[in-house]
This record gives sequence, C-alpha cells and structure tokens, in this order.
Amino acid sequence: MNAEDDTLTERHITELVRRFYERASADDGLQAIFESVIDDWDAHHRVVENFWSRTLLQTDRYQGTPYPLHARLPLRPELFESWLNLFRKTALETLPAEAAEHAIARAEHMAESFKAGMFHGYDIRSRPSLGKPAA
Repeated sequence: MNAEDDTLTERHITELVRRFYERASADDGLQAIFESVIDDWDAHHRVVENFWSRTLLQTDRYQGTPYPLHARLPLRPELFESWLNLFRKTALETLPAEAAEHAIARAEHMAESFKAGMFHGYDIRSRPSLGKPAA
C-alpha cells in the first residue's frame, strides 16, 4: 500500500471482503460450504463488511455474534487454515499495514475460538504458528 492509503476506510473493507470471497468461492475445500449456505452473495458481503467495519473502525454497523451461525456448518479443522491463508493474503493486499495486522490477528483468534468450540478435544495451545500466509 502506498502512503496515501495508510488510513483505513470503508472502501478498504469492501475490497477486502469482495476479493476474499472471490478467492474463497474458487477454493476446492471452501467453495461447497459457502455455496450450501449463501443464497444472496451481496447480502452476505454486506453482513461481513459490517462485521469488519465494527472490528476495524469501531462502527456499530454489526450487531450479534458470528459463532452460532458458523457452528452449524459442516466445517473441518483444516478448512480453517485454508480460510486463514486466503484471508491473510487478501488482508495484506487490500488493507493498510497496521489494519491488516489487526484484521489478521482478529481472524486468527476467531478461528482458534471457533475450533475450540466446535471440535471436541481441540487444544488451542497446540495451534500452528499464526500470522504468516502460506507460500
């Protein structure tokens, strides 16, 4: 990102969400999950944009908690790594550096929390090294 892009805006968040879902919907493991539950992609993008707006810009656009919705999905632990790798790459490409670091840390924390809640016996202390996109 160049110097004039150092201030995070809603435009950055929109680009993050749109580009992430373009990639995720083409991912062999994630595609079927998304397609099985998302009927209206534009509406879903708005919800996710609102979540990241609240998380990164402290707006009040998102109310609720994402865990209960995700807990019902047919997810496997390894899909979280696919999701995180795509998210890390996209955040680093679309957000100012500081905002990307914050978004990635939040996504990693959410993934670990979701796995701990969804998979009996998952030990959050045994998680893989966080913070680096896969090559």
